[in-house]
Amino acid sequence: MQDALASTRGAPVDHTMLGQVLDDAGRLLVGNPQAVRLALTCVLAGGHLLIEDVPGVGKTTLAHVLARLLGLDFQRIQFTADMLPADILGVSIYDREEGRFHFHPGPVFAQLILADEINRATPKTQSALLEAMEERQVTADGETRELPEPFFVIATQNPRHQIGTFGLPESQLDRFLMRISIGYPDAAAERHLLAGGDRRTLLKQVVPRIDSTTLCDWQAAVDHVHVAPALLDYVQALLHATRNSPHWEIGLSPRAGLALLRAARAWAMIEGRAQVVPEDIQAVLPAVAGHRLNTLDSDDGDTLRTLIETVGIP
Repeated sequence: MQDALASTRGAPVDHTMLGQVLDDAGRLLVGNPQAVRLALTCVLAGGHLLIEDVPGVGKTTLAHVLARLLGLDFQRIQFTADMLPADILGVSIYDREEGRFHFHPGPVFAQLILADEINRATPKTQSALLEAMEERQVTADGETRELPEPFFVIATQNPRHQIGTFGLPESQLDRFLMRISIGYPDAAAERHLLAGGDRRTLLKQVVPRIDSTTLCDWQAAVDHVHVAPALLDYVQALLHATRNSPHWEIGLSPRAGLALLRAARAWAMIEGRAQVVPEDIQAVLPAVAGHRLNTLDSDDGDTLRTLIETVGIP
């Protein structure tokens, strides 16, 4: 198992340590282990994460705890309607003594960015993240600057019907590997939360389980999780079903299929397996596909569950 999940850098994946990261995160974000597992899957797959939910359910806490546990340099950007792209990317300021401009990097130059309430900003400001998310670089004043490795964006957004929000365009949505929702905790989890004290105080007690170098090794190991030809047939069948279904305006693209495979590999690695099984694809499909499909006649979740039930496993 360890050899099968060895990364290209030569370091094996410590599955016990992976479990400790999940356990520690679950103690801070009680009541929704599925959301925690999907978020870690997204990070291991090297993708960006969009969390859409009402305020106060732990979206920001999830981003903070992942940054601490994974030993990542963290920056939070609070998006507002009056924010400008330079507030994110940085700005060049003229130095009179030297007679030239100096670039002052913005908060995007960190390993993990929390784009808090991203849909509170205007589309122009939202678009400032497009190059960073796709190319892992920023171009300003004609010069391209590399972003740190690894680099992730975890964006939160309030429900789109709330006042003062701007919808994310399809091009921006497609740059998120996954979109998840945390939801309200059940009664037992909520009671534990109420009795457990302030999450911010507990967050300060979280210590890193790994560092960014180890995380990069784990990401490289995801590429070594085996996908059998029959599983590729299954992914293709899912893609084709969305394109030929009356439920969706536009079906999933080949890029969405690659994202689905990448996420399924990461999910399988968390499960401790060196190969992907159909259940891995089914587990990540709603988070990978939901924001890429425009449902015409019913709820996204119900339609995706129907897709899973109706497309046969090879």
